[in-house]
Parts: sequence; structure tokens; C-alpha cells
Amino acid sequence: MNSSDIVGSPFCGVIPALITPFREDDSLCVSGLAKLTHRMLDAGCTGCVWPGSLGEGQTLSFDERVEGWRMMAAASEGKGHAFATISAASTRDAVKQIEVAASIGMRGCMILPPYVHKGSWNEYRTHFEAMLAAAPLPMMLYNNPAAYIVDVSAEQTFALADKHANLVAVKDSSGDARRLTALIAGSAERARPVGALVGLDDCAVEGARMGACGWIAGLANAMPHESVRLFALAQSNATHDVSACDELYRWFLPLLRLDTTSDFVQLIKLVMAQMECGDERVRAPRLPVEGAARARAIELIRHALSHRPKI
Repeated sequence: MNSSDIVGSPFCGVIPALITPFREDDSLCVSGLAKLTHRMLDAGCTGCVWPGSLGEGQTLSFDERVEGWRMMAAASEGKGHAFATISAASTRDAVKQIEVAASIGMRGCMILPPYVHKGSWNEYRTHFEAMLAAAPLPMMLYNNPAAYIVDVSAEQTFALADKHANLVAVKDSSGDARRLTALIAGSAERARPVGALVGLDDCAVEGARMGACGWIAGLANAMPHESVRLFALAQSNATHDVSACDELYRWFLPLLRLDTTSDFVQLIKLVMAQMECGDERVRAPRLPVEGAARARAIELIRHALSHRPKI
């Protein structure tokens, strides 16, 4: 089968939403971003997307985004896909981001609503359509009503895809299993399907078993091999794979749930620091986790690492 025939392609498989490495002076560490990209793709991830909420995208300047995208595109060459997260308060700025990402050679975009604007669906639709028309890149709509106010229904998604053939996938972080089933079932009835990807780490197995084509993963930044293995097992119906998936998921789930709290950026970076594959630096106003919350998280992480399965 040609890769272009796979539902959601090129947004399929495990795609880490990369954290943003910072230097001690709070500047973007592009060499760290390149190293992280290499590590994810070498572990079997199909691509990387940056800078979303986990990548502290709202704290990054336009120039920092462009610098990071250039490094990701170069680091991904011949190994996998480099995807740009497009988030802006204005439609004009979002379109500019897409145009630059396309010129750099990014392989696709994950597009967000105007996250500080609470308006009508007509305004959101117009914003999405401007982004979809900005470049002939494959695009994935990001639906996260808890974070970005607007909740894009399956019907609204399919209406956008009918007008814009480059809308090929949706990342769903609603936490509502019915939303995923609506996307997957509705897409199966379409001549041109739209892929559904899981957007919350602790729904990865459930989403894969429902038919999700991919997982935009957070803990993969720290544990890419376990993430790739888990999702592959979850997509299999073979009896021995189901059993192996359940066993791996029981071990992994406490860590995956760190992706679903308000401090998810700090906690995932804390896991990376404990594993000596990253550090805890975040950009203000975020601060590293402290006190009792930090102690509980470290206890959880160290317990998981002491029982880490062989992959």
C-alpha cells in the first residue's frame, strides 16, 4: 500500500509533541531540539510536531519558531516527518507561520484555533479555512476544547475537509470517547477519510483499539520506545499482542497520566530529568514543580523506572 493511501497520512503512528529545550539563559536550545528529534525518530516514531502546548509554544517568538523548524526539518531528513504546530491569536499571524513552515520544508502542519478568542463558529471556520488555504501542505486540526474554548464537532470537521482536501487528520484531546468514535465511524463512510489521532496519553490504547490512526504523544519525549511498542500492540487484534499490550499499559499508565494535569509540561520534563535525557527548564510564567507535588511525582517516576519492562 502506498503511504498516501493510509488514513490520516502523513499523520499516523506515534508522533511526539516535542518539549522545548532551553539553555540556562532561557534561550531556545536548537541543538537540543535536533537531538530530541533524532532520538524520537530513531526509536520508531513516524514524525515529530512542535511547538504545541507541551512545547510551550505560547511563550516562543516567531523567530524562535522558525529557528526550531529549520533545525527539525534538517534533523528529520530521510528519517521521518517534521510537522509545525500553528498557533496564533490572529489569522494573519497563523497564515504567516504556515507560509514560512512550507518554505522551510516542514512536511505538514497541526492547526489550532485562535486560542485567546471566544467567538462564533463562523469566525473559527474562517480562521481554519485561511490556514488550510495558506499552503498545499497536509494539515491536522487540533481539537482541545478544554484548552482552546472551541469544540469542533465531527460534522464541522468533515465540512472543512470537503472544501479543503489537505485537511487529512484530527488530533482529538476532548477526552470524550464518543468524539473519537464519531470521527472514526463518520470517516469510514467518506470517499476521502479523515484520520483520527489520540491527543491524550492516557487514552492511547483505547483510541488505537477504536481505530485511531495515530497518537500525538507526550511521555514519548522521555520514553519513545515504550510509546511506539504500546501503540503498535494496541492496534493489533492478535491474542498475544492484546495480552502484551495490557501488561505494558498497566505499567505505563501512571506515567501517561502525568500528561493530563495542569503541570504536564513540568512533569514530563521532570521525567526526562530523572532519566537523564533532558532537564527541567521551563519558560516563565511556568516554574518547575516544587514541594509535595514534586516529591509525589519523583516517587511515582522512580517506582516506574525500577520496574521498567524490557522492550
